[in-house]
Amino acid sequence: MAAVTGNPNARESIIQVEYAQAGTSVSTDELGMREMQRRVYEQRGAQYLLIKAPPASGKSRALMFVALDKLFHQGRKKVIVAVPERSIGGSFAPTDLRSHGFYADWDIKPENNLCTPGSSKSKVAEFIRFLEGPDAVLVCTHATLRFAFEKLTPDAFNGTVLAIDEFHHVSADLDNSRLGYLLREVMNGSDAHIVAMTGSYFRGDTVPVLLPEDEAKFTSVTFNYYDQLNGYQYLKSLGIGHHFYQGRYTDAIDQVLDLDKKTILHIPNVNSGESTKDKIEEVGQIIDTIGEVIGQEEETGIILVRRRDNGETLRVADLVDDTDQKARAHTLTYLTDVASKNRDAVDIIIALGMAKEGFDWPFAEHALTVGYRSSLTEIIQIIGRVTRDSEGKRHAQFTNLLAEPDAAQSEVTISVNNMLKAITASLLMEQVLAQNFDFKPKLNPDERSEGNTVKIEGLKELTTDRVRQIVSNDLNDLKATILQDDTFARAAVGKLDPQTTNKVLIPKIIREQYPDLSDDEVEQVRQRVVIDSVIKTGEVKEVGDKRFIEMANQFVNIDELNINLIDSINPFQRAFEILSKSVTPSVLSLISDAIATTRIDMSLEEAMALYPQVQAWVRAEGRHPDRRSDDAEEKQLAEALLVVRKAANERRSEQQAKQAEAAQLGEGEQ
Repeated sequence: MAAVTGNPNARESIIQVEYAQAGTSVSTDELGMREMQRRVYEQRGAQYLLIKAPPASGKSRALMFVALDKLFHQGRKKVIVAVPERSIGGSFAPTDLRSHGFYADWDIKPENNLCTPGSSKSKVAEFIRFLEGPDAVLVCTHATLRFAFEKLTPDAFNGTVLAIDEFHHVSADLDNSRLGYLLREVMNGSDAHIVAMTGSYFRGDTVPVLLPEDEAKFTSVTFNYYDQLNGYQYLKSLGIGHHFYQGRYTDAIDQVLDLDKKTILHIPNVNSGESTKDKIEEVGQIIDTIGEVIGQEEETGIILVRRRDNGETLRVADLVDDTDQKARAHTLTYLTDVASKNRDAVDIIIALGMAKEGFDWPFAEHALTVGYRSSLTEIIQIIGRVTRDSEGKRHAQFTNLLAEPDAAQSEVTISVNNMLKAITASLLMEQVLAQNFDFKPKLNPDERSEGNTVKIEGLKELTTDRVRQIVSNDLNDLKATILQDDTFARAAVGKLDPQTTNKVLIPKIIREQYPDLSDDEVEQVRQRVVIDSVIKTGEVKEVGDKRFIEMANQFVNIDELNINLIDSINPFQRAFEILSKSVTPSVLSLISDAIATTRIDMSLEEAMALYPQVQAWVRAEGRHPDRRSDDAEEKQLAEALLVVRKAANERRSEQQAKQAEAAQLGEGEQ
C-alpha cells in the first residue's frame, strides 16, 4: 500500500502567499475595462504589443478593445486571432461591449470561427477566403495559421492585426518552430500589427520566444500575478505544497485529494516515470478511491460517484478517456457552457493534457498534479486554473504529488532531480506570485524607502536600455535558468557559500544568457537578481514609523539595507529548508548522492572504461560500491557508477521530454 511520506500533514502547504482582497483588479471603469485592460488600452497605438497577464485577468477582452480601436481608428482592415487549440476559440466569441460603456461590440460571423471540427485543407481555404473578402474578424488555431501561411506570402497580412494567444507556444528556434518563423516573416515582410498574449512569465523555458532584436520592437504591458490576486474580492491566499509517495501514486492519492474542494486532478503523462502506462485504468482507480459509481449522465458524460466517507454524490468529469471523441466533446461543451457558471455542475475534473490553458472553471480551488512538470510555463498555467476569483473561495491550492526516491530503484537519480527541480520551481512560483518591489540606489543616508520602492545603499544604477529591458522583462527567466542549473543544486543545499553563489554562479549564468553585456552591465543585472530573490518573499513588519523585512530568518530595517548585507545571503537557501521539512533523512542522503555527481571530476568516457570493473565488483561483493568508503578503489568505482547513471538518466529524460512534447502538440491540434 502506497503512502504519502515525509510530511505529517499531507495537505500542508510549504509556501503560502497572502493577498489584500482590494477588489481593484475585478472592478470596471466607464468603458467597461478592468485595471489590466486599461493598462493595455493605453498602449493601443503600438504596432507590436506584448501582453503578459495571468489567467482570468481578461486578456481576451483586452485584445477586443485594442483590435476594435485599430479597426475603427488606426486604419486596420482585418483582425486575425490565433489560439493554440480549438477549445480556446470560445474566448473570442461575439461579445457585448457597448452596454458596458465601450463604443463598439466584438462581432464575428459563425463562418469566420475556424475553431470547429473539419479538415485543415478546408480551414486553410476559409482563411484565404477571409483575407480576400469583406469581413473584419477571424478566429483560428495556431495550426490553421501555420498551414495557411504556407500558401501565402508575408505581404498578404498587410492591413491586418495578427493576435497570437498563448504566445509562449511560439519559439525563436526558427528551425523547429514554424510559428516562430511565420511571426518573423510577417514582421519583416508586411505592415501587420501584432498583439501577443500570454499568461506565462517565462519565454518558453529553454528557448526564448523572440530573438532579442525582435523582442526590442515590442511594447510590453505586464500585469503581474500579485497585481491580479491582490486586487481580487474573494480569494485571500494561495498555497503550494509538495508531497511524496512510494509505490503507485493511485494508492496514495486519497491522502492528498480533498473531496470537499473543487479539484482539477492532472494525472501523469503516459511517458513519465509516475505513469502506470494505462491512463484509463488510473482514472478508474482514482474514482474507486473517491467512492462508488452510481451512474453517468448520457448528455454530459458526467460520472456520478457516491463518496465512501459520507455518502454524498460527487460529479466527476473524465477528460482522460479519449476513446469516444464525440462523448468527450459533449463533456467539454458542458464544462464550458454550464460548469463555468454553475458551482454545482461539477466537483472534480480528471485531466491529462487538457484543462491547463483556455479553460475557465472559476470555482476550482485545488490543482492536484501528479508527477514532475519540467515546464515552468505549464506549472503557472495549472496554478492559473485555480486562482480565479469566485464568491466563497478564500484559498486556492496547488499540490504536486511526486515519487519519492528509492535507493532500490534504477531511476533514483531521476527521482532526485525531479524532486529538486519541482521544489525550486515552486520557489520561483512563489516569487512570481509575491509582491513586487521597485529597487532604487540610495544616493544619501537620509533617503527612506516608501511604499513598494526600496532604497539600497551600494546598488548600481541601470545605465543602458538593454539592461533596463532585461530587468523589466527577464528576471523570472534568469531565476529559472539559475534554479535549473546543475551547479545550483549544491548551492540549494548549502554546499556553496552565499558569496560564491552570488558573485560566481549567478554572474556566470548571466554571461551565458547575455554574452553581449559588459562586465558592468552583468553586475547591474546580478544585483537585481540577488536583491529580488532575497527580498521579494520576505515578510514586512511595521514597528512604529519603521519597517522591517525578513531576510535569512532575521528582520532587518528596510532603511538600513545595503548590497553587501544582501550579498551575504544565499538567495535560494529556502530550497534546503523546504527539502528538510518535506523528506526523511534517508531521502536526504539519496539527494546528497545525486548532488555529488555534479562534483565528480570524471568524464563519461572514463566512467564507461571503469564500468566493467564496477560490474565485477558488484558480483563479488553483492552490493553497489559506496562513494563514502575509505577504500580509494571502491570510492572511484562508486563515482564511475554515479556518472554512468547520470548520463543514462539524462538520455532517458530527453527521450521522455520529446515524447511528451510530441503528444502535447498532437493534442493541441485537435
